Amino acid sequence: MLTVNNILETIEAVAPLVYQEDYDNAGLITGNREQLVTGVMLSLDTTEEVVEEAIANNCNLIIAHHPIVFKGLKKINGSNYVEKTIIKAIKNDIAIYAAHTNLDNVLQNGVNQKLAEVIGLHNISILAPKSELLQKLSIFIPHENLEQLKNALFEIGAGNIANYSECSFSTQGIGTFKPTLNAQPIKGTQGISESVNEVKLEVILPGYLSQKAIQVAKKIHPYEEMAYDLVPLANANQAIGAGAIGELEHEMESQDFLKLLKEKLNLSVVKHTEFNNRIKKVAVCGGVGSFLIHKAKDAKADAYVTSDLKYHEYFDAENHILLCDVGHYESEIYTLDIFYELIKEKFPTFAVVFCKKKTNPIQYFK
Repeated sequence: MLTVNNILETIEAVAPLVYQEDYDNAGLITGNREQLVTGVMLSLDTTEEVVEEAIANNCNLIIAHHPIVFKGLKKINGSNYVEKTIIKAIKNDIAIYAAHTNLDNVLQNGVNQKLAEVIGLHNISILAPKSELLQKLSIFIPHENLEQLKNALFEIGAGNIANYSECSFSTQGIGTFKPTLNAQPIKGTQGISESVNEVKLEVILPGYLSQKAIQVAKKIHPYEEMAYDLVPLANANQAIGAGAIGELEHEMESQDFLKLLKEKLNLSVVKHTEFNNRIKKVAVCGGVGSFLIHKAKDAKADAYVTSDLKYHEYFDAENHILLCDVGHYESEIYTLDIFYELIKEKFPTFAVVFCKKKTNPIQYFK
């Protein structure tokens, strides 16, 4: 049987909670990580109806994009939909988990990459990379232990650079050493000064992983003392940040692009600015994206697809870019596909169910 933790580790390997914004409340909201899982239900939001559907489908773990508890609760007495949902979940032993801005802020298997792919963009990259500095870990190790060390570091997420994973660099050299009186001499050295053929393995990793990587490496390393360097880099993390940008396969007229959005995103309406130029380069941001309008313009995007734009924010287009508001729910519903693919890849026979209830609170009169 799988536990809640087994499932959540799969999500957090892609979208670590450390990448959520300060205002967010991603993570496990009800339940505990050691709870056995009977089934998983996927939903963009968690409501009473979603909890009821989970119960009916024998799913005791709900994975959602939006946290049902966003601000602190001082009382839980059923006075609003949030409290009612939490009460129902706890009474029925339903665990609720949210991967929110942490999933927004990663490129690979992130919200914005998925939105860009659904639209049909290629050469996708982060629109506004985070200023988080990377670190470079260099470890000196005998050649026969190199592959085991590399695989262990890659397994925890080291060696990722933008669209590439398992990146490393190795150089061969000669290490010298002489055990002190208190040290355990390496077999065959007998306490005298020695030299040994070694490999220097270098990998780049985000700061939050550095100590875990060192611990993993020490378990594999055959020496009593592992020689390593951990160096901060000035490189921005190109795989972490807000929004995404890519290109259409073929340039098209503005009206044709709007028709494409309606078709690909299954929209009944698109709110947009006036724009008469052709569309090739497109920026996207699932959910509220007005904060990236100027980033999209600076990146020379012809169109920017997002949601929840306010009236005066449309003026920021200044006829330099086509702003497209496709709706909050509509821009993020494909997040559920990310959850499904991650879980089924790791646990192919486990029961994962899409919630049938459409939780979009906004309706359109056609």
